Amino acid sequence: MSTTTRNNNRRRRRNAPEASYDEASRVRYRTRAGVVGNAASDDTLFGRRFTVLFAIMGFIAVVILGFLFFYQVINQKSLAKGAEENRTNVITLHAKRGTIYDRNGNVLAMSVDCKDIYCNPKEIKDPSGVAQVLADNLGGKPGDYLDALKQDTTFAYVKRQADKDAAAKVKAALEEKKLAGVYYVDNTKRVYPYGNVGVQILGYVGSEGKGISGLEYYYDKELSGKDGEMIMEAGLGGTPIAGGSSQVTEAQNGKDIVLSLDIALQQEAEKQLTQAVKDNEAKDGGSLLAMNPKNGEIYAACSYPLPDFSGKTELDPDSLTFKLVSNSYEPGSVFKVVTTAIGMQNNLFGPNSTFTVPLTIDVGGHTVEDDDWRGSAMDMTVTEMMRRSSNVGMATLETQIIGDERFAQGVENLGIGHATGIDFPGEADGIVKPIDKYESYTGGNMSFGQGLAIPLIQVTRVYAAVANGGNLVTPHFATSMGGKDIDWPVKEGVLSEATCDGEKDMLRTVIREGTGVRAQVQGYDVAGKTGTGQQVDKKTSAYDNSGHYVSSLCGFANAQDPDVLVYVGLNDTSQLASQSAAVTFSTFMKATVTQLGIPPATQ
Repeated sequence: MSTTTRNNNRRRRRNAPEASYDEASRVRYRTRAGVVGNAASDDTLFGRRFTVLFAIMGFIAVVILGFLFFYQVINQKSLAKGAEENRTNVITLHAKRGTIYDRNGNVLAMSVDCKDIYCNPKEIKDPSGVAQVLADNLGGKPGDYLDALKQDTTFAYVKRQADKDAAAKVKAALEEKKLAGVYYVDNTKRVYPYGNVGVQILGYVGSEGKGISGLEYYYDKELSGKDGEMIMEAGLGGTPIAGGSSQVTEAQNGKDIVLSLDIALQQEAEKQLTQAVKDNEAKDGGSLLAMNPKNGEIYAACSYPLPDFSGKTELDPDSLTFKLVSNSYEPGSVFKVVTTAIGMQNNLFGPNSTFTVPLTIDVGGHTVEDDDWRGSAMDMTVTEMMRRSSNVGMATLETQIIGDERFAQGVENLGIGHATGIDFPGEADGIVKPIDKYESYTGGNMSFGQGLAIPLIQVTRVYAAVANGGNLVTPHFATSMGGKDIDWPVKEGVLSEATCDGEKDMLRTVIREGTGVRAQVQGYDVAGKTGTGQQVDKKTSAYDNSGHYVSSLCGFANAQDPDVLVYVGLNDTSQLASQSAAVTFSTFMKATVTQLGIPPATQ
């Protein structure tokens, strides 16, 4: 090619138009790795991949943040609680229950050290082997323990209040056999040194350490104290960590209580009441009480049937009831002391006031008669009415002399129909009509102890008022608590001294010459009154004339300045009080004055 031609070609290449953008996209190039490709296409693909990767990473971040928010904010309390439950075991530290003493310092109820045995079922690899060890040392059968050992939990009681020696034997045997998962914590249990004597009044304590009946129930708060607790650090399976941290809130022990009971006299009371119920075939048992009429302290008290906590026989629920307080009966002629006291308190008559007493008297369409075998109407002093226990005489006094208004007010003043405030659970008020509910026969019937139903502790309180000169004391068992004396309410001056003196004279006559002659105690000046109260048949709502009585006698000694009052009541017996309750009264009163060291009357 000539020089001229080469130059022309160069000029043509310089003057040619430059490649467009579209043309450039089709230009091939070689990468550093030696791969030839389209540059613009690869750039677009890379951008798309980066966008997808960024979206995925963003989604994962949102999910993670969501989980964190839920667990750390929304579910924080639940997690904290679960962590705490998984890391701790809480064990109650039982307060030591207060001791109960009688008036002479004898221990009637006390708490002794024992062990609660518990387990972590998740640690127990051989439930049958553990159960066998428990049965061998604690009694029962292996099957008795398997439910606790196999529970789906980290804590279950195996045996509450086990004897310390028995618990020690269990521990040694399990260690010897290398059986794990059983633990022990200190506790106390209630024991009664005198066995069944007095337990109707004392009551008993359940496995949870709470009073179930009697004074144990009534004073449960004071006796119990305040339980503490031990919070123990535990592993993931709930197993206590040896040497781990623990938080202890110490228990506050209960208060000791001193009772007015004399345990020796209590034992005698239960023995004599049991015999009296059997001798007189009292189908509904009976009650017996000895108390100080001056201050209301109860020396001995019981009702039949009596409880047996030995476990040898099935417990009769009725045996936990102190009938003198909880059950209501028509009192019968022991109530006549109320009627005569109301009349004398209103200065309407005295012991020697004389009234004509007919053979029968109509009271609101009901005929009232006596069982004294007299053949005609006769003039009687009020003392003679009491000596004969004349129902007609009492109805005459109420309907013709006292009147319903004064009678109802007197009944109210003497606390009839109202709880006495005795420190025993389940005290009843009784059923006594108020004056606005009186019918034509109400006052006349009530005058000799019919037409009302009351716990007979109310009657004994009236007798105590007569004995002490006119004050309504509160019958009670507890005399001190936590080392401090207890002050019991007294309603003073419900009867005048003159009324009380007149009443004492009449009650002396009843014991010396009347229906209570079998209640005498040689050498002692006893005053009292019998009662043979007919009871209403629950089916017919009429008085049962087939010989179902509450036969009772309430009295005190020595009459001039009494230190002791005794009540005897036999429920649902066919025997008259003069033949049954009077005999038991004499026997028990003699035992009471002997035990308490009350001297005979001065002549």
